[in-house]
Amino acid sequence: MKIRGKTALVAGGTRGIGLAVARKLAACGARLIIPWFDWPEDARLVAEEFSRRSPEHLLVRTDLRDPEAVAHLLQSVHGSSGCLHILINNVERGGMPVIHGPYDREINREQWQLELDTTLLAKRLLFEAALPFLRKADQATVINISSIAGLVGRSGPAGLVFSDGYAAANRAVSSLTETWARIGAPTITVNELMLGLFDSRHGKGTRGWQTLSPEEKKRLLNHTLIGRTGRPAEAARAVLFLIREADYMTGTVLRLDGGYALAGDSVPPMPEGVLEKQASLKE
Repeated sequence: MKIRGKTALVAGGTRGIGLAVARKLAACGARLIIPWFDWPEDARLVAEEFSRRSPEHLLVRTDLRDPEAVAHLLQSVHGSSGCLHILINNVERGGMPVIHGPYDREINREQWQLELDTTLLAKRLLFEAALPFLRKADQATVINISSIAGLVGRSGPAGLVFSDGYAAANRAVSSLTETWARIGAPTITVNELMLGLFDSRHGKGTRGWQTLSPEEKKRLLNHTLIGRTGRPAEAARAVLFLIREADYMTGTVLRLDGGYALAGDSVPPMPEGVLEKQASLKE
């Protein structure tokens, strides 16, 4: 898909990976709709940045867990081109165990539901509200941003940064990706970008990462084949690939985790084998 002139809704577009994606799309000529809810200072700075780029970019304060608020957000699409070409479904909330501790703590009374509602429910509400506008476009695409927490859960070194609720929600995202690909076909492609440890997401620059001991950080990096955390710009480039180059791809999960999901087991040398040369069957 060509991006120039298209309308793109980028959830989570005021921070980290979402902001990196929004900047890439704006540079490619897309008109942006960016919902925000928390961190008003970040939203203000992003609004100033994008208003200098183009008066068409729009930031809307929206609680993406609220169906009425999401419906109101999509009215901004109706009031412009009337159709939506790109939905970056990048909304999540995952309390790191190293920060929150167990769910039965009094301070975590609402944490489990918050992780499921933000990571899973909000994605569903956004897709369902956006679907009529995506169908109005000749060609449209949805990209669900998820986490390898859905694969590895609270296990190994990642047990310090992936909570149970967050992991469960992310595993369910992959099911929705396949369902929505069937619903959207043939004009709407739906794919998933599954992320590992990124600098603004479970990695450097997060409160959880700063709380980890040097040894705990080392174990996480040693469990990543590339040996480092990912960068938001790398995730943004993967998103651009899915938009611009993957017209024949739908219902697919693209994993971008530096090899975390593959690490932990080494490849042993090939055994010598015990099979001897067989005698000829002919007499």
